[in-house]
Amino acid sequence: MGRSGLQLSLLSLGSWITYHNQVDGRAARELMAAAYDAGINFFDNAEIYAAGRSEEVMGEALKALGWPRLNYVVSTKFYWGLPDPAGRNVNRKDTLNRKYLSQAIDGSLRRLGLDFVDLVYCHRPDPHTPVEETVWAMHDMVQRGKALYWGTSEWSADEIRAAWAVAERHHLHKPVVEQPQYHLFHRRRVEREYARLVQDLGLGMTTWSPLASGLLTGKYRDGVPAGSRGSLENSAFLLKDLTDARKNAAVAALQPVADELGCTLAQLAIAWAARHPHVSSVITGASRPEQLQSNLGALAVLPKLSAAVLARIDEAVGPLAG
Repeated sequence: MGRSGLQLSLLSLGSWITYHNQVDGRAARELMAAAYDAGINFFDNAEIYAAGRSEEVMGEALKALGWPRLNYVVSTKFYWGLPDPAGRNVNRKDTLNRKYLSQAIDGSLRRLGLDFVDLVYCHRPDPHTPVEETVWAMHDMVQRGKALYWGTSEWSADEIRAAWAVAERHHLHKPVVEQPQYHLFHRRRVEREYARLVQDLGLGMTTWSPLASGLLTGKYRDGVPAGSRGSLENSAFLLKDLTDARKNAAVAALQPVADELGCTLAQLAIAWAARHPHVSSVITGASRPEQLQSNLGALAVLPKLSAAVLARIDEAVGPLAG
């Protein structure tokens, strides 16, 4: 993971949207066991996923599976917070202040059933809290053994540099990883904005949504299929992108490339994201074991991504490669 000593599997398994919503405890155990057996060692989560239930589902699965703690890496993320039934959301939502962070980690550890998490991310930047306060709070979290490494998710390069500079100045634990969205339709931040940052600071990147929430599987070319992520009520915010005519036309243009490589569109898209030299791990999602196994097939596609193939991919996506 960047210049850190932490070793992450190139593909990892995340729980966003699926755990608790599409995947119950038994299915989560089955998916995590299959991932682990295939060599995946990194399992990504966040406090906000299913309002804390995703962490509970993963925690129950980890307890049942009983793996040695050194053999797997678990992450969580903080910023959005959990809603208070009484509606008192001050210092508990949309913040990275010390009070929230110091209590949020305890809640996540309780739900996950762990003594510590390996990675903890600041899920979004907080414009209302001084970066010094956030950096000190994250340093203390690591210093107290509640997390081993900390990083950011969807922060700008300038925001990450500012946090890193505070940590450097005060000899604190630095942010060592960023979790950005990265797929064929969302490239600029990873490939341009972060390029110098990664070189200078040795930042690792654990990227999310390699399939653009399912758009790059090709399943939305003829509308929204029943049972797909786009058909779920809690995923309604994704519909505009999933049914975008121009993007679906670009996906159709990628089909001949996948066919010639002997892979699915999903495997092509995951392999494309994983081929970036500064990507530490590509976080994939799955609601069924066969979907997980198919995603893992992306590893066999990686050696086939020649310069000529990558050029054809770029041509198919064209100006939509934002």
